[in-house]
Amino acid sequence: MTVAVWEAMRRHPLRFARSTWPLRCWAFLLSGAVVGLVVLLLFAALLFVGLGLSVVGIGLFALMGLAVLGIPVAALERRRLRIIEPEPLLDPHGSLPGTGAWPWLRTRLRERATWRELGYTLALGVVFSVMGVGFIALLGLSVLLTATPVIVWAIAPDTVMLVPGHPISDPVAALPGSAAGLLGLLVSAYVGGMLAGAQVWVARSLLSARDEDLNSRVIELTRSRARLVDAFEAERRRIERDLHDGAQQQLVALTMTLGLAELELRGQDAPAAALIARARGEARQALDQLRSLVRGIHPQVLTDHGLPAAVSELALRNPIPVTVDIDLPHRLPSAVETTAYFTVTEALTNASKHSGADQVAVVGGLRDDRLVLLITDNGRGGADPAAGAGLQGLADRVAILRGRLVVTSPAGGPTQLRVEVPCSA
Repeated sequence: MTVAVWEAMRRHPLRFARSTWPLRCWAFLLSGAVVGLVVLLLFAALLFVGLGLSVVGIGLFALMGLAVLGIPVAALERRRLRIIEPEPLLDPHGSLPGTGAWPWLRTRLRERATWRELGYTLALGVVFSVMGVGFIALLGLSVLLTATPVIVWAIAPDTVMLVPGHPISDPVAALPGSAAGLLGLLVSAYVGGMLAGAQVWVARSLLSARDEDLNSRVIELTRSRARLVDAFEAERRRIERDLHDGAQQQLVALTMTLGLAELELRGQDAPAAALIARARGEARQALDQLRSLVRGIHPQVLTDHGLPAAVSELALRNPIPVTVDIDLPHRLPSAVETTAYFTVTEALTNASKHSGADQVAVVGGLRDDRLVLLITDNGRGGADPAAGAGLQGLADRVAILRGRLVVTSPAGGPTQLRVEVPCSA
């Protein structure tokens, strides 16, 4: 299980301290300490009321509330994890439209995810809150030591003692304390990264959707079809060349000819002038449609700038807002980029037409020489590969390169497509 902050520390240990990662980890740990303490108090209150009043029956409601306390806490934590984790965690609970409180409670208590989330809630209140408070103490002390010269200057002529019995009366004498504070901030950057990564690892283990939680469809096709890839690419290039050099040039010539004819008839009272002007407009419209078709066959930005730029341009044209976070250290093989691009294109088209979503996220990166793409929408869910919607076609396209497509789409959403494509031959 790869954790983004640990991966950043491993790949660029020296650059890590100068990046935004420490600030994001600090924000995650500080907010986690606050949330954990509130959760711990609420947990203790529900447990106390539930046990104390269970003899009269009222406490049973408090105990049932305690049992499902992890559900809202887990939903909050999945949002808070986005501070440092680019891959969103899927909610393991499907929506239950049209049901009352008791059927909802009965269903939730039967789900394993509810009890995993309760375990995480207890860990958040007891372990992670204490861990966060300890880290706050380390970070606060480091900041205080760093600012010692300013503090000494501000309260002069009074003195400050960093070490008992050794007063500091001027800012210059406080510089060693400031150096110790800077060292503490450096240590806090790496300690914060390790602690935040540990919490992310636990959260992904307990809060993420699993196969037994969801009515998910998994499509895995691993047949090797290298010759089909070559044939497809050759046919694509032939069609693109014929359209660009043949039909497109003929339409350009037709538009110019009609334009010249329109100039010849300008100022004359000829019935054909309006028809020629209309024909020229229709030829220009056909030319624009043909150019759009050529771009759709293989966009030039994919050839020139690679997959992240091509998907970002695709996101700008999508009717639903799309956030793109694709981090690749280098260009990928052409076949992999083409397959990934058209897979994302089809996934966004499906989300726009069928999901009812108002937000889509595309996250990607390289892991063990495999391109991994996650396309997640917040729509109604219920996507079924067997029912069409282009999912089987996506699986076939990915399978050509020995990749796989995993579709997770519980009723009520969200829907996530995980695409994995090997980058090696």
